[in-house]
Amino acid sequence: MQHHRSAPAMVLAALGIVYGDIGTSPLYTLKETFLASHMQVGETGVLGFVSLIIWALILIVTLKYVFFILHADNKGEGGVVILMQQALQFLQGKPAWIVMMMGLTGTAMFFGDAMITPAISVLSAAEGLTVISPQLEHFVLPIALTVLVALFIIQRKGTQHIGNFFGPIMLLWFSCLALIGLYQITQNTSVLRALNPYYGLYFATHHGWGGFVSLGAVVLAVTGAEALYADMGHFGRRPIQTAWIAMVLPALALNYIGQGALLLRKPEAIQNPFFLSVPEWGLVPLIILATLATIIASQAVISGAYSLTRQAIQLGFTPRMQINHTSETEIGQIYIPSINWMLLGVVILVVLGFKNSTNLASAYGIAATGTMVLTTLMFCIVMIKKWRWPKLAAFGLTAIFLCFDLAFFSSNLLKIPTGGWFPVMIAIILVFIFSTWRRGRDLLNKTSAEHELDLSSFIDNLDDYPPQTVPGNAVFMVSNPFIVPKALLHNLKHNKVLHENNILLTIQTQDVPKVPETERISIEKLNTRFTRIIAHYGFQETPRVNQIIRLAPKKGITLEIMETSFFLSRDSIRTSSHTPPKGMGRLRTRFFKWLYKNSTPPTDYYRIPSNRVVEMGSQVTL
Repeated sequence: MQHHRSAPAMVLAALGIVYGDIGTSPLYTLKETFLASHMQVGETGVLGFVSLIIWALILIVTLKYVFFILHADNKGEGGVVILMQQALQFLQGKPAWIVMMMGLTGTAMFFGDAMITPAISVLSAAEGLTVISPQLEHFVLPIALTVLVALFIIQRKGTQHIGNFFGPIMLLWFSCLALIGLYQITQNTSVLRALNPYYGLYFATHHGWGGFVSLGAVVLAVTGAEALYADMGHFGRRPIQTAWIAMVLPALALNYIGQGALLLRKPEAIQNPFFLSVPEWGLVPLIILATLATIIASQAVISGAYSLTRQAIQLGFTPRMQINHTSETEIGQIYIPSINWMLLGVVILVVLGFKNSTNLASAYGIAATGTMVLTTLMFCIVMIKKWRWPKLAAFGLTAIFLCFDLAFFSSNLLKIPTGGWFPVMIAIILVFIFSTWRRGRDLLNKTSAEHELDLSSFIDNLDDYPPQTVPGNAVFMVSNPFIVPKALLHNLKHNKVLHENNILLTIQTQDVPKVPETERISIEKLNTRFTRIIAHYGFQETPRVNQIIRLAPKKGITLEIMETSFFLSRDSIRTSSHTPPKGMGRLRTRFFKWLYKNSTPPTDYYRIPSNRVVEMGSQVTL
């Protein structure tokens, strides 16, 4: 957490990163509510929809996330993975498996969101051109695709430089939202009746099927609420809360009410009530500002996808991938090439497939509401198990949250045939990958454990029957610090030599986001020839061998990397020709084999100089 920055600077930074997604929702939300419900624009619909949107912002974002969920942190870090980790600490057996699947599903749904948010946001901004002239419509797709491709290309350069402009731009954006809303409200103050929740409740309960269907579009106003929680580690709870209460909520509420005021005066403005809310002279500047705001919203989601991927790798749910740090000072500034290009490819297909924001709105929302439901359920476990709340209080609060979450989620299920299938499909594929990798790794470790040797007995045996010794340092990487590394056994078996200094290096991922550098490594001298080093990393950190070597002298061990050889074991997996392993079908086992073969090698992931590495392989049958 960036404690060295002032409170106003932290609030401004939170505006730029946390609120990009939810802050660009006024571009399309009110228009899509009417299109989804197939209702004529009239006083009942306008007051009803605006009331539902305002109270969704108050009850879901403010009450649920800002006042409650933000307190379920792990040393200042938040997000669906953090919530899952906290719940798992108190569960075992089948309940733990269920919670783990909930966490993985929530993570997968975030990726579905990450593929839709850039597309719908940038498309909505580009569609402002059609307000200037309908003849400009054929420029919308090329402009949107150009902006998106450029955004993904610059990712490898890092965002630390352009990130300094995110806060001021979003401050200007929210200021414009508020001023535009106020301008329209002064034209028709009767719209302020929408602040009364009665209008929203009456509309939802007295319009039958149309009222229920419209909830799926109303939820577009709160997509991005998870970002408040997920990005807490970058800014802290207080700046996020301050930015929401002091700036974001008032600006959004004023703008939605202002759009409602415009529709009461000019029902035909429903074609694009956001851009038609400004005078003609302000249209082009607003389109430019909206484009910048949607780029920032997309950037926040892309960065979130990188962070979640790193967490999944560290926690053992996905194969290793190359992770590049784009900043020397900010640990959160990372770039994952494979995720970046995969996202770009899918986003382009989404834009070309759905073509406009209205079609995309049918796909948007189901992933966000699904994650909200899962967050509420896991939060209930945290309240009872970690916070020791009385069950009655925890269940009561959970029931209140689920009333909103399930209503919105069930309404969004109706979108599945018209586009909602896309994020559901993405979530199913990713959960399959996560669970297959986790299960496959567990089976691989179990199979390998059957042939492991105890380290203490092995060292004692070497003292009794010493092999030939050669000068130099040898580092053997091993997952279990108390067993003999396979690479060490292979070296003795085939080369029949032992180095004079042998380092057994284990990298362990802790159930915390970050580990202080003073607690990074622990060193134990086993005898004159063997030393055990255990390096501790949080699941939001990327292990680096050069960092471990740099810290080792402080613990009494000095290693020159160019005088050290790294011995790694690389297993080659064979699938059984008879019965597949328990819990893994034959096709799933082959898929795991493919994932394992194509994962980033340890040399690249841990940044070990390739000319200092010796890989020794063995075959393992699953």
